[in-house]
Amino acid sequence: MTRIRADKARRVAHIAFVRAQPHLQIGGALAMRPMQDFPAAIWNVSAESRTDVERLIISDPYYVASLRRYKITEWDAVAVGQTV
Repeated sequence: MTRIRADKARRVAHIAFVRAQPHLQIGGALAMRPMQDFPAAIWNVSAESRTDVERLIISDPYYVASLRRYKITEWDAVAVGQTV
């Protein structure tokens, strides 16, 4: 992924992609310690289905199936105290 992240055109495309997603509420890189190359990211997505989230992930210019894995965790907004 270091080579993928170093591709400036892909990075610009990734940033534009993320900014254009209204259902992507929060996103950010994860790192285990300061100044470390980030090994992952976390997104908070509001979607109707798991399939919608998967489509979002695989549409990201940074997603390369042979290099990336993802895990989708679902929860009900009512269960975490939000009003629906």
